[in-house]
Amino acid sequence: MTARATPRPVGTVTRGTTNPNRLRRMDRWIAATHGAELRRAGGTAVAVDLGYGAAPWTAVELLGRLRTVAPRVRVVGVEIEPARVTAARPYEREGLAFRHGGFEIPVPERPMLVRAANVLRQYDERQVAEVWERLCARLAPAGGGSRGGLLVEGTCDEIGRRHVWVALGPEGPRTVTFATRLGSLERPSDLAERLPKALIHRNVPGEPVHAFLRDFDRAWAAAAPYASYGARQRWMRTVRELSADWPVLDGPGRWRQGEVTLAWGALAPGG
Repeated sequence: MTARATPRPVGTVTRGTTNPNRLRRMDRWIAATHGAELRRAGGTAVAVDLGYGAAPWTAVELLGRLRTVAPRVRVVGVEIEPARVTAARPYEREGLAFRHGGFEIPVPERPMLVRAANVLRQYDERQVAEVWERLCARLAPAGGGSRGGLLVEGTCDEIGRRHVWVALGPEGPRTVTFATRLGSLERPSDLAERLPKALIHRNVPGEPVHAFLRDFDRAWAAAAPYASYGARQRWMRTVRELSADWPVLDGPGRWRQGEVTLAWGALAPGG
């Protein structure tokens, strides 16, 4: 009897660049906005850190941050490069495991969360829709009062000061979040270099994301008098003004963190 071959992981090996605390802004947002769903799922809640890179820090940190809001959640780090999985195995403990795999997500459960940070950055824009569809199909379904699992896909700089991500449910894209360390920001359009792959090549005249960043800069300039009260107050005033023309979905509690979240449809390419 011939042994069945192990399926080949879906995807390609990326550079694997990673740093401790790099994804803190994304993790903080996930805990705040998706914590109730994770908590409701109890011991069946699985979160996947997809493409954690050459070192396991982001998966270790994700477990710690999620357990502050969902104490029974489990985290599985998934990497397509076998040597990275081997190197991560000594960090396994209760609630944390590492698996070899790719976009097929090699876990038996339907995850309540898939975090894919700085993964699609190295892919072609034309591949994004297919990858999103594949990953969303693996999420826990909606039903019984739950909106289902969440895919969070985006890009940040090397030390996590600037980050932009898209949140998707089983039905597809929901929101886009811009997050930054306010003290390092000269103007909001500085975040353009961290747009996720689905948007970064669309930052050109005629595209919604370009118009949004233009209006963001204008509102930032108009809020300059608030700079005397600190960058946070200037940012909050800017977002408040921006919300008059753009579908801002969060409120001052998130703005204080240097964040703003909009409906995906407002920034979708060609939308």
